This record gives sequence, C-alpha cells and structure tokens, in this order.
Amino acid sequence: MDLNGFVANFAEQFDETDKSAITGSTEFKGLEEWSSMTALSVIAMIDSEYDIQIKGADIRDSATVAELFGRVQALASSGNAC
Repeated sequence: MDLNGFVANFAEQFDETDKSAITGSTEFKGLEEWSSMTALSVIAMIDSEYDIQIKGADIRDSATVAELFGRVQALASSGNAC
C-alpha cells in the first residue's frame, strides 16, 4: 500500500474533478464535487481495494488525502482489516 496508489484510487471516486488535481495534500472536503455520496464511495473503495473498514469519523477527522491514507495504514497495521 503506497500513497500514490491510494491517491489514484481516491481520485477515481470523482466523475467531474480533474484526477491530476488530487494529490496527497488535497483537502478533499473542499472539492466542489465532494458529497456524502462521494464519502460512501471512498469508504467502499477502501474496503474493496485494501480490505479495511473505515468509519465516517475517519473521513471526518482527516483533512487531506494523505491524512486519510495514514488512518488506513494505521488500521491495516493494527490488524483491523476485514
């Protein structure tokens, strides 16, 4: 699991946002296309791609894509995979 792959998978959850505009430092909740549906898509992507179940609080408490990636990594290393 690496940040670049996570950013690419994260960016795929957006239909209209330029994928190259999304980086680790992107404050994703400020993106025009961000919505509760996008949040659910991100949660589903993390479950599907990384076999990790995150909660809404993990998204709520993350400001950037890299911070969310850090939470996913922490869950993976603590054995909280599905």
